[in-house]
Amino acid sequence: MQVIAVLALDGVSAFDLAIPCQVFALAALDDGAPAYEVRVCADRALSATAGPAEPFRVSTSYRWDDALDATTVIVPGIPHDRVPHPRAVRLLRESAARGARIASICTGAFALGHAGLLEGRRVTTHWRFADLLAAQFPGTHVDPSVLYVDEGQLLTSAGIAAGLDLCLHIVRRDHGAAVAAEVARMLVMPPQRAGGQAQFIEYRAPDGDAAELGDTLQWMRGKLNEPLTLADIAAHAMMSRRSLFRHFRAQTGTTPLRWLLAQRVQRARELLETTALPLTRVADETGFGSVEALRHHFTRQVGTTPSAYRATFRG
Repeated sequence: MQVIAVLALDGVSAFDLAIPCQVFALAALDDGAPAYEVRVCADRALSATAGPAEPFRVSTSYRWDDALDATTVIVPGIPHDRVPHPRAVRLLRESAARGARIASICTGAFALGHAGLLEGRRVTTHWRFADLLAAQFPGTHVDPSVLYVDEGQLLTSAGIAAGLDLCLHIVRRDHGAAVAAEVARMLVMPPQRAGGQAQFIEYRAPDGDAAELGDTLQWMRGKLNEPLTLADIAAHAMMSRRSLFRHFRAQTGTTPLRWLLAQRVQRARELLETTALPLTRVADETGFGSVEALRHHFTRQVGTTPSAYRATFRG
């Protein structure tokens, strides 16, 4: 059983702290056994925050030394201007040196920076604090636009709820898409949001505005089984390709063809879960055209093959 140590530092975000506890505690293997042991580790009772509400006290039976044999150490968000306790910094360095996986949620990345673990790495944090993280640790490449970054041994997530995406990604990496999907169902959230998805939508045109893409998105969903091109989409939206790209990224956080691909994969998932259609029909219904193309894109986005996915959800 893998051991997840959640390192609780003073001023920890209560929401960030709860995320790994909830996600990893729900993960179970095929025989029903827990996939992880979760330990919340702190040196004493500490202060936790929940937005503007009054801070409250959190206590745990695990101390920092209980994280020394953990396979994964996760640092939830803390006040970005607070320097972690030297013992916590040392624990992070020792854990990284022995090969443990290190992850942060939101501003927990600042603690990783104080431990010297971000040097030369691509990382992310809450978009609001991305510039501060880059300035404080100048050897770090901070990407403020993504939900999470997986650098192998080091993983970082964007703000708050993006920690759910990161923890589900870790479960998926460890135990496959089926286990992660079951956890997501228990949490009532999408099984997977790609790490490269935008942290937030920058712009949303008012209803009725000429730049509103609602009708075009609905039209694209209705034609998933057809070979749509950029020219087709731009013509329906009555925009140039350049304008289409600009408005599409502003309203969806991605490009037209990437959005279309994600919709096709999502439709394939629905068909695999709810019908007995052969894979050739699923490929046709979702616009992939061939089983090989369906398998390629499905495996890339979901982390398992269409056949394995169907076997999981339809027995």
